[in-house]
Amino acid sequence: MSDVHSDQLLAQVAALPALPGVYRYFDAEGAVLYVGKARNLKKRVASYFQKNHGGTRIGHMIGKIVRLETTVVRSEAEALLLENNLIKTLHPRYNILFRDDKSYPYLKITGPDRPVQDEAAAGPAATFARVAYYRGAVDRKHRYFGPYPSAWAVKESIQLLQKVFRLRTCEDTVFANRTRPCLLYQIKRCSGPCVGLISAQEYRQDVQDAQAFLRGETQAVLAALESRMTRHAEKLEFELAARLRDQIGALSKVLHQQSVESLSDKDVDILAVKVQGGKACVNLAMVRGGRHLGDRPHFPSHIEDAAALQDFDSRSDEDAQAAPSARVEAQVLEAFIAQHYIGVPVPPTLISSEPVGRALIDALSLQAGLKIRAVHHPREQRRRWLEMAETNAALQLARLLAEEGSQQARTRALVEALDLEPDELDAFRIECFDISHTAGEATQASCVVFHHHRMQNSEYRRYNIDGITPGDDYAAMRQVLLRRYSKLAEAGRDSPEATPPAGSGGAGRLPDLVMVDGGRGQVSMAREVFAELGLDLAVIVGVEKGEGRKVGLEELVFADGRDKVYLGKDSAALMLVAQIRDEAHRFAITGMRARRARVRVGGSRLEDIPGIGARKRARLLQRFGGVRGVAAAGVDDIASVEGISRELAEAIYRALH
Repeated sequence: MSDVHSDQLLAQVAALPALPGVYRYFDAEGAVLYVGKARNLKKRVASYFQKNHGGTRIGHMIGKIVRLETTVVRSEAEALLLENNLIKTLHPRYNILFRDDKSYPYLKITGPDRPVQDEAAAGPAATFARVAYYRGAVDRKHRYFGPYPSAWAVKESIQLLQKVFRLRTCEDTVFANRTRPCLLYQIKRCSGPCVGLISAQEYRQDVQDAQAFLRGETQAVLAALESRMTRHAEKLEFELAARLRDQIGALSKVLHQQSVESLSDKDVDILAVKVQGGKACVNLAMVRGGRHLGDRPHFPSHIEDAAALQDFDSRSDEDAQAAPSARVEAQVLEAFIAQHYIGVPVPPTLISSEPVGRALIDALSLQAGLKIRAVHHPREQRRRWLEMAETNAALQLARLLAEEGSQQARTRALVEALDLEPDELDAFRIECFDISHTAGEATQASCVVFHHHRMQNSEYRRYNIDGITPGDDYAAMRQVLLRRYSKLAEAGRDSPEATPPAGSGGAGRLPDLVMVDGGRGQVSMAREVFAELGLDLAVIVGVEKGEGRKVGLEELVFADGRDKVYLGKDSAALMLVAQIRDEAHRFAITGMRARRARVRVGGSRLEDIPGIGARKRARLLQRFGGVRGVAAAGVDDIASVEGISRELAEAIYRALH
């Protein structure tokens, strides 16, 4: 392979140290090809360049390498952690890559773990902790339990805490302004701390019991509740004893419904992997506090290329020459574990369907600061958990393969129906636009993206449309297309040879198809914009409603003068067009409704205005009857409210207009 690489690169390889570290390969465009780790950088990297790998996946990747970067670390564990941090950050083409999913949700109990020193100064909301759903970065101001696999799992746990411990879930502003108990108190889901129906000490004890329940200390909680009930009964405090009796009954019922069979496993993650048809699924099930909370599937990319390279890496290790290469399933699972637990708490026990390397477990233990155990052949309850996770992994992967097969067929049908010739069907890209407003109010345009046979939610965009006649959809379409493609056209004029062709993929490139929801009028507007920008008119297509606006009778209208195309009611191509068009409409209308709601309440919440605290906000709302009333008031009227200066009144007026 030395004849295709520069002397400078080969000299850099020859000068590498025989130390542990991480290496990165780059292609001619500066894109990262592969990130790897090694206990001996010199030996590992040199193995890539010492022989001809032919037309294999490894040879294909090595032929693209033009630059190399390395980082020396102190140990193999540090190399493993750095490698996976770089994989998540750089998204290399030839590594098994798990997409960064949205953050996992938590159950939050507000306030510190210790009692507030000055309850009068802190206020009742700080004294009576609130239980809430939370997603985001955790801090030390509150107590967090989780992470949970889904929002549903968090909300189910909150409902359990309401049934058993009757903790409040209302916002602090609502809590501070109540004069009588709400419906939750009436149905015995809250103890009514807002109106003093429970003392701060009793409520604090309920919060502590709830935390113990979430930690899995259920038997200890039951014993403590029974002991307290007996003491109250002996003191003839029968109302308090009856309340504890109800709590014990509710907790016993919950434990029976949850079918907790193992009290020894409080926090466990169960990981099952399934590989089939060039795709993989890792199903992660979570047990927290002894309760099985559900699971979540994860689908990596670059399976086959990455598996071949990792197999080559493992065979090139001096310690692993005699050992058989790891199965693809094991490679996928280890990649998931290494990437997933960056920034996510690791439970003390991992149960896996494939063996996990000792080096990875040691690195996780080093990162988490606690001893992590990996169990590959579990028994009894653990075995049942793993079998359930394996079944779900197989079902989720089968669903993915069925969906992708169907979507590929739809993509191919549309390409053939429109007589297109994309360089690569998998890279076929469609961008679809729609306009939404209510009688001209809060006009928004949406752009949704179909790429790699699926909707790419992360690439969706909304555009606020201003400066047009209200209700003028044509002007709105003109504005959004100009904003979307003017920079692309400008880049093409500045450097024509660097202009990517239509369909070469990526958000900064002209898509294979630009779809607008509308007939000849919208297409004519799109044609004017593209002609003005000097872009290809052949990519524009409009989705025109059929006779009577019936679903299945839509026709495609083209900007380059071609005749209309009717795809057929049962056509796979029409199904794809309808899917993309409906998604653009959904995305536009949800954005429009949110913007309209903001406009109708004055564009800003009072508490977001600097200088407005809880007291001033309450006075304003009391005087004017709500945010709309404040928005309708003049500066002089606002300034007449106690505590509102002239300057602050002007700031409020500006913020709400």
